[in-house]
Amino acid sequence: MGMIFDIQRCSYHDGPGVRTTVFFKGCGLRCAWCHNPESFSPAPQLRFYGHLCSRCGRCEAVCPNGVHHLRDGRREVDFSKCAACGRCAAVCPAGALSVVGQEVTVEQIMDVVRRDKGFYDASGGGLTVSGGEPTLQGAFLAELLGAARAEGIHTCVETNGYIPAGTLAEIAPLTDLFLLDYKLSDDEGLKPYTRASGSLWQNTMDTLTAMGKPVILRLPVIPGINDTARHFEEAVRIRRAHSNVEAIEIMPYHSIGAAKWEQLGMTYSLGEIPTVPPEQAERWRQMLREQEQSLL
Repeated sequence: MGMIFDIQRCSYHDGPGVRTTVFFKGCGLRCAWCHNPESFSPAPQLRFYGHLCSRCGRCEAVCPNGVHHLRDGRREVDFSKCAACGRCAAVCPAGALSVVGQEVTVEQIMDVVRRDKGFYDASGGGLTVSGGEPTLQGAFLAELLGAARAEGIHTCVETNGYIPAGTLAEIAPLTDLFLLDYKLSDDEGLKPYTRASGSLWQNTMDTLTAMGKPVILRLPVIPGINDTARHFEEAVRIRRAHSNVEAIEIMPYHSIGAAKWEQLGMTYSLGEIPTVPPEQAERWRQMLREQEQSLL
């Protein structure tokens, strides 16, 4: 059994062609800009949509742990007490409560994936596994990738790259393409925003190169944090040094996920940064193209 929080069909941004993207729960990093914070915890968790709450009090009446309170017309949720039992969500008439995360089997996922096999075949698409960090559930991930490959379905893994060597050795032969995040150019700058450190990312990159596994570098670009010519230059240098890197993609910052942090009882620290407009994203892509030309 594996723990996921979503399956998205007809995805066009998680690898080539039409894809079905499966989102695994659990991540070892804590990127400040993450738009899927429900992926941080490996366990199910409560999500509260405050704007939908009718303050009927039913959740408070059924909760065994004292998570919900109505005080002087104010709605309070103590997420630290929640065991994600789902009783409150079951009685909420407004749909203001839900439990994020469900245990599934490989066959349950494949039942969904198979529905669009014709679209994969026509477009060069397939299955993408994302998260969170899917490699934290290494055995389950390998089983799922193997099942898809057995049915001729292209497989893609989106990862932060902090993968133990044993897990990487298990999943790499079953993966047709890796979407590998490249977040910041220096370790000291990376850690405060992501909690990542060490050489594991580089080990992953070198191993995939040695195995000849295709990689697309993905750069989440956040204004004031990593939107620099140096960062783009380092990404280009990595591409030049690793023959298996097929392309570099810029992923412009957006604040769409900010509301999720509050709904999960977490604090979003980048609230002052607005969503990047299309013209700024294009300027970054032009910077990247110029860096690629200068290093030819």
